[in-house]
Amino acid sequence: MKLSVVIPAYNESLNLPDTLNAFYASLNSHHIDHELLVVNDNSSDNTEMVLQELQQQIPTLRYICNHPPLNGFGYAVRAGLGNYQGDCVAIVMADLSDAPEDLVKFYKIFVEHKVDCVFGSRFMKGGKVSGYPRKKYYINRFANNLVSFVFHLEYTDCTNAFKLYSRAAIEGLKPLLSPHFNLTLEMPLKAIVRGFSYKIVPNSWQNRKTGQSNLSIREMGSRYFFILLYCFIEKYFSKGDFKKKW
Repeated sequence: MKLSVVIPAYNESLNLPDTLNAFYASLNSHHIDHELLVVNDNSSDNTEMVLQELQQQIPTLRYICNHPPLNGFGYAVRAGLGNYQGDCVAIVMADLSDAPEDLVKFYKIFVEHKVDCVFGSRFMKGGKVSGYPRKKYYINRFANNLVSFVFHLEYTDCTNAFKLYSRAAIEGLKPLLSPHFNLTLEMPLKAIVRGFSYKIVPNSWQNRKTGQSNLSIREMGSRYFFILLYCFIEKYFSKGDFKKKW
């Protein structure tokens, strides 16, 4: 079963070599058939040049360019989800904040348990965060616990982008609406509301070593709320019209 790894990248030329080499080495050592699909989101640095050089070293690497005007994290991920070739797909950050060995664990659980999705959780028992900004931590915990309360979930890390989905689940989540980081909330909530099966797995997270995060919490607040409201309406008022057909 082939695994696709979608990696959105905006001005990540300094991080991509370490990230791609680490994920390739880990997946290859575990003999996991895979592709590393980087989406260059109209970067203004030399990201594309770095990717071209890395393709000479990493046989499973390919990349696509996400052209203007549809740029942003959500658009980049959606471009990747429209171009991946695997039977399942994981979303991974370009800054090596996600651990390659965790992805191996996600994949093995996905195959062994035959679920539709595997969701990472950084704050459950067994999870770990390193260098997480304090302000961002408190906002994260408030927002995710609110989502958990509203939707009656045991899962409390919906906004964690690091997740794995079957191809059937990706098709079942369409149409995806979010152009920005609120896609990280839209995808798992839709999967849960629409009845796709999932496992929750602890994962680790470490802060980026170079560059700056493109996430602006102040700008994203209303966008997260829109997706929360959208999924709430679907859950309680759609009469199950979008549920997975067993």
